Amino acid sequence: MTPSDVELLRFTHDAIDDWARRDPRHTNWPVVYVLDGDGRGRGARTAVYVGESLNAATRMRQHLASGTKGELRNVRVVVDETFNKSVCLDLESYLIQLFSGDGGYRVLNLNGGITDAAYFNRDRYRPTFAGVFEALRREGLFTRSIADIENSDLFKLSPFKALTQDQAIAVEDILEGLFTDLAGGRPSSIVIQGRPGTGKTIVAIYLMKMLADIQVATSDDVLDPDSMFAEYFTQEHRALLTDFRLGLVVPQQSLRTSIRKVFRKTPGLRADMVLSPFDVGRSGQRFDLLVVDETHRLSQRANQPSGVLNRDFRTINERLFGADDPRWTQLDWVTACSAHQVFLVDAAQSVRPADLPTAALEALAHDARRHGRFYPLTTQMRVRAGGDYVGYVRAVLRPSPGGVVRADPRAYEGYDLRVFDDVALMRSEIVAMDGAYGLARLVAGFAWDWKSKKDPGAYDIELDGCRLRWNGTDRDWINAPGSLEEVGSIHTVQGYDLNYAGVIIGPDLRYDPRTRRLFVDRESYRDMRGKERNSKRDKPPTDEDLLRYIVNVYGVLLTRGMLGTFVYVCDPALREYLRPFLGRARPGSTTAV
Repeated sequence: MTPSDVELLRFTHDAIDDWARRDPRHTNWPVVYVLDGDGRGRGARTAVYVGESLNAATRMRQHLASGTKGELRNVRVVVDETFNKSVCLDLESYLIQLFSGDGGYRVLNLNGGITDAAYFNRDRYRPTFAGVFEALRREGLFTRSIADIENSDLFKLSPFKALTQDQAIAVEDILEGLFTDLAGGRPSSIVIQGRPGTGKTIVAIYLMKMLADIQVATSDDVLDPDSMFAEYFTQEHRALLTDFRLGLVVPQQSLRTSIRKVFRKTPGLRADMVLSPFDVGRSGQRFDLLVVDETHRLSQRANQPSGVLNRDFRTINERLFGADDPRWTQLDWVTACSAHQVFLVDAAQSVRPADLPTAALEALAHDARRHGRFYPLTTQMRVRAGGDYVGYVRAVLRPSPGGVVRADPRAYEGYDLRVFDDVALMRSEIVAMDGAYGLARLVAGFAWDWKSKKDPGAYDIELDGCRLRWNGTDRDWINAPGSLEEVGSIHTVQGYDLNYAGVIIGPDLRYDPRTRRLFVDRESYRDMRGKERNSKRDKPPTDEDLLRYIVNVYGVLLTRGMLGTFVYVCDPALREYLRPFLGRARPGSTTAV
C-alpha cells in the first residue's frame, strides 16, 4: 500500500478554492478530512470533526455555509490513491473513536455514522490507518499512543463505538419501538439481556448519544445513506424529542463516576444525565426516558451504605407510593418516575441479597417478551477466547453430582488462562503484563476484612508470604494511582474491562470432592451486607443463597480479562477441581501447560 498524504489548509473559502484547483482528486476522489481549531479565540483547540467525502472541496464549503463549524480553523485532508469509499468510511470511524478516547478534543460528530463494515481487502488497508494516526499525532492532534488510548475509559466507554451486529439491531429496534410509542402516546419498557462482555453498557451510552444527536441535528449533519440509523435523523423524529428529558441510571458508584467523565467531554451529553437510583427517586421532575445499566444491581429495601441513604430510601418510597413497604424497590422508582425505560440485565451478575430478586428480573423480562420489547445480546466483545468462555466458566462454577462438566480447551483457545500455586508469582506476572499491555490488575472475592480502610499501614490479604491491600478508592479504582499494587473487589471492577485479570478465589468458596459440589465457608465471607437480611420480615441469607452470590462474584471476576485471566485458589480441593478447567501452571512456574 502507498503511504497516505495528509494535506493541511485553512478552513476558509479562499484556501479551499485554491486547494480544489491544485488536483482533480480534491473534487472527485474519496478522502477523509479532519477539522480542528488553531488556538485562537473562545473554544479553539477544543473541538474536532472528522468527515469523508467524494468531493472534499464541496463538502467543506457546505460546512462553512452552515456556520455550525465556526469554531474550527484548520483542515487536514488524508489523500491516498488507493482509497475507495469503503476504506474512507472505515478510516473516518476509526479516527472518530480515537479522538473520543484521547480526550483532547470535543468530538462534534454524530455517532450514527460509525461503521464496522467488511469490504474487499480490508485486512490490507487497516495497517495503513496507524500511519495516518501517527501523521496527525505529529501535528499535535493526538496526545497519546493508540495503545494508551485503547486502554482508557474514555475509549472503552465512548459513545462513538462501532456496534456489533446484534448491538446495532437492538439499538435500531429500540429506536423504532420508542418512536412508535412516542407517536402513539404509549408508555414502554424494553429489556436488553446479555452476558458479561456483550457490550450492554456500550449500547446504553450509544443510545443516549444517538437520541441527543437526533434532538439537535441540522442539515449540516449528514449521515451516510447506508447507515442503518439515517432514517431517524428527520424533522418528524426530532419533533417527537422536543423537551425530551432522558437519563442514564448506573447503580455502581465507580462505573457511574467513569461514565460521567465521558459525558462531560461529549457534545450533546452532560455529566448530570448520569444518575444514581437515589438521584432518580429524589428528582421532582418526571423523565421521558430512563436507560438503566446493570439493572440487576438496583436495590430492594435493605440496609444501605449510610444512614442518610437509609433515610432517603424510606422518604422516596413514602413520596412515590405512600408508604415504606419492603415490596417497593429501586426498579419501581424508575418506572414510577419515567414514561419509557430501557433495562440492561444479566441476572447472573447479582452479587448481594440487596440486589433485585431474581423473580423481579424474570418478571421484567417476561413482560418485555410479551410486548415484543426483549432483545438479546450474544456477541462476545471482551474475552478474546474461542467458544463460549463465559458460559463455560459459569458451568464450571456450578458443578453437580449428576452433571458432568468436561474440560474444554476450545472454550479458551488463544486465551492466556492459567492456574497459579503461588500468589506472589501471579502478582509478578500481572505486573509484567501491565508493563507489556497495560490494564492488568489483581482482583479478589470479599474474603478478607478491609483493615487498611481505617489503618493505611495495615495489610488486608496475606497469602504465601505475600501481603496485599484492598483498593484504596472505590471510585475509578482501575485507573487510580497505585492500583497495580492493590487488589480490587467486585464493586470496583463490575462493568469494566481489563487486559489481564489476576483473580484470587478466597476461602469463602470451597469444594467437596466427595459430593462434587461447591460450598460456602460463611465465616470467611466478609461482606457484612452480603450476610444480613434485607428487612425485619426477611430471613438472613441461607448458605445456598450465599453460594449463588459468591459464585456470581467469581463469575464476574473471571470474565474481566480480555487477553487473559490468572487464577489463584485458596482452598486446595477447589484448586485441584478447577485446575483442569482453567489451565495449568506448574508450581514455581508461570508457563501454561
